[in-house]
Amino acid sequence: MEWSLKELYASFEDEAFKDDLKTIKELASELDQWVSDELSSTEKASEKCEYYIKANERVSSLITKTIAFSSLSSAADANDEQALYYLNYIRELANEFVKPEVAFQMFLKKIENLDQVIDSSAFLRHYRFHLLEVSKQAQYLLSEKEEMLISKMKMTGSTAWSNLQNKVSSTLMVDVDIDDTIKSMPLPAVRNLAYHGDAKVRKSGYEAEMKAYPQIEDSSAAAINGIKGEVNTVSKWRGYTSPLEETLIKSRLDKESLDAMLQAMKEALPYFHKYYNHKASLLNHKQGLPFYDMFAPIKENSKTYTYEEAMTYVIKQFATFSDELAEFTQEAYDNQWLDVTPRPKKRGGAFCSNIHPIKQSRILSNFDGSFSNLTTLAHELGHGFHGHQLKDESILNSHYPMPLAETASIFCETIVVNAALKEGNDDEKIAILESSISDAGQVIVDIYSRYLFESALFAKREQGVVSVSELKELMMDAQKQAYGDGLDHQHLHPYMWLNKPHYYSASLSFYNFPYAFGLLFAKGLYARYLKQPEGFVKKYNELLKATGKNSIKDVAKMVDVDITKPDFFRDSLELIKKDIQEFISLTSK
Repeated sequence: MEWSLKELYASFEDEAFKDDLKTIKELASELDQWVSDELSSTEKASEKCEYYIKANERVSSLITKTIAFSSLSSAADANDEQALYYLNYIRELANEFVKPEVAFQMFLKKIENLDQVIDSSAFLRHYRFHLLEVSKQAQYLLSEKEEMLISKMKMTGSTAWSNLQNKVSSTLMVDVDIDDTIKSMPLPAVRNLAYHGDAKVRKSGYEAEMKAYPQIEDSSAAAINGIKGEVNTVSKWRGYTSPLEETLIKSRLDKESLDAMLQAMKEALPYFHKYYNHKASLLNHKQGLPFYDMFAPIKENSKTYTYEEAMTYVIKQFATFSDELAEFTQEAYDNQWLDVTPRPKKRGGAFCSNIHPIKQSRILSNFDGSFSNLTTLAHELGHGFHGHQLKDESILNSHYPMPLAETASIFCETIVVNAALKEGNDDEKIAILESSISDAGQVIVDIYSRYLFESALFAKREQGVVSVSELKELMMDAQKQAYGDGLDHQHLHPYMWLNKPHYYSASLSFYNFPYAFGLLFAKGLYARYLKQPEGFVKKYNELLKATGKNSIKDVAKMVDVDITKPDFFRDSLELIKKDIQEFISLTSK
């Protein structure tokens, strides 16, 4: 029940690990010298591009492999000092490639006939999309000195602000009244009380949370102002019209497609409002759902599984869709690619790490036997299957944008959830539907509120520093627009801006709509599969293989989907609407 990492390295003392670190350092020096000697002119551009691509592939593979071993070791044991040491050391080594990377981007920027250069080489044609993307990004680069200066200044700017906010929010202790006893709990633990079965505990947790935030609101406001101010400034300097345009370009998504998705999401909001109002009535609320009861459980799914039973169930359901998916999952299980045992010092939550150099994945989970954890396994195995489809691509052609990152994971999760719904009794169906709709509500309704909030925040930050009271007002306005009368406007969450770490990352502006796209794209693909299953699996696998070397629009075209129109997204949302209707029907008996 714990993963095997020996396929990477035997230990941190392994000579192969030390040799790879040595090679990375040598390559950094060699590449730095090479770009200084060779990239001053565009003569022999084809040869130079080939050399750099080959060097970049080798470097990327070595860094991916060594950092995976370090990060996975640390995830399994937070007290592994060697893992932490090497994780930081490798990140520092990776920084030595920033200068050659910028130099190569500048070199591509100077090539007037890049398409012809690519066409002249069979090797480069394989990397056409990658080179054109790098060239596209290069159009927004400043001078080498300016880029290096920005990189250095970020360490004392946005990165420092981010570290500060992470520290104050993660170390905030909150006094909560539970059963007439005051307990001091970390903020994340208090937020988890929102899922508690006792209404008094949920409300007490919410009230204690609201009372505690003023302790860190000023420092968090300073941090978010510093970060958003830096992003506005740097984005403008580089020539983007806005941070949103920068995010869209880096996400390989066009504004027309984003607007089509947002339109469909906005049209579907009344259905979610209906769900929230129905849930409010079940909990005896008269004016919509108070924020503290948004995640209140209506029914508990009492069915439990051993790890072996959970994997057997997942593999069985995956086989109904694809033998290859089931076989991949069996291989992951048989060869200890999963670490599922909850234990002290192990990282919480769940994730999948696709390790391209060894053509394998590693999945972390904290399995407790619940159906929710079973679906988490299915979700993370979906990420692993995405990596499996990309394993024979070159590493530079295997990096897919965030909006496509959840495609395989949500698709796999949907397979398992739909199977469980067919088999379950009414109480189990209610619990499964509620969990599924609640998750969808976070990805559609709450993500929409976050998109509105961040758009308003960037605009307001252009005018000057945004105060704590203005941040709270922006947040509540966004929640009112997204949740409508589904939430009780007297009990919103004015401090949600303080809780989402993505707001405090200068490199992750608008890290909200990719989640919505991921859900709707996967749900839409599943809807297509249900309507026309014949030949779909082959198309689906080809789609996953193509995600690293195409725009999102072109990936969608592979399955005859036009994401520039709202229709596809409307079809996706129809699946969720049906779930909402079934939930209301089952709980109205």
